[in-house]
Amino acid sequence: MTTPRDVFDRLSEGITARNWEDLFDLYAEDAVVENPQRPPVPTRFKGRETLRRNFGGGFNVRMSRADVLIHGTTDPEVIIAEYRNVGEALDTGKSFDMANIQLLRVRDGLIAHSRDYHDYLRLVAARDGLEDLKKSYETAERELTPVPPRPEPTADPKSPRGVFERLVHGVADGDWAGLPELYAEETHVTHPFLPGAKTLESREDLREHFKFGEQGKVRFQVRDLVVHETLDPEVVIGEFDYQGTAGDSREFRVSNIFVLRVREGLIVESRDYADHLAIAAATGRLDELLARV
Repeated sequence: MTTPRDVFDRLSEGITARNWEDLFDLYAEDAVVENPQRPPVPTRFKGRETLRRNFGGGFNVRMSRADVLIHGTTDPEVIIAEYRNVGEALDTGKSFDMANIQLLRVRDGLIAHSRDYHDYLRLVAARDGLEDLKKSYETAERELTPVPPRPEPTADPKSPRGVFERLVHGVADGDWAGLPELYAEETHVTHPFLPGAKTLESREDLREHFKFGEQGKVRFQVRDLVVHETLDPEVVIGEFDYQGTAGDSREFRVSNIFVLRVREGLIVESRDYADHLAIAAATGRLDELLARV
């Protein structure tokens, strides 16, 4: 029996070997591939032949995967993989080391659905594409629709799922003083897609971090929240969008995926894969972000 991990390994091996055409055989005929953070707007492709038309020939890069961490979930079809792509952009000769997190749903030995989050900023920088990236945000706009009503919470508030919900909705409620209390006194919080981001190692660090919300006049609502229970009872992985404004910005929407380890009702570890490119573009800070690469 072909497992989701087997398929992920074959996908990784094919990418390393640059066997681009063979990769499409890993996808079901009606497979869906989503890139929620692809700049300047998210993309969604449906069907193996659509994937072949859009990605046939592959990418002009050489890379391999490193530090792979696979999360099994309570859904036997679904795994979530965190990993680094380490390689070289062949057009420029520049190297890159980029974080990734990918959700795979595998059915009958084939990828039925994939949601792929990548550190596009570091990849684009290695390909000398930052100027084109900046220009792409000048005209692109993500479609905005009304935010559905918030569902009533059903999880134990001290469970990993409950803490995750309290975290994202706490941001939406502007509870900047209360949010640090969700973290242990000693914790470990990283932002893999933000160049130069400091690791937050204490509740006091989080107090400083969450000051951005009040100072930046952040007004977000949460939508499309999906929490994946993993086979590690301490770990949950949540996908969600924030939609709203920051300061005087126009309304915008950004996709995120966070990996939380919760112990005794407190967050002891978190990897927050946020769409910093979309946030920077919407708040007029894109030049500042690009300068950090």
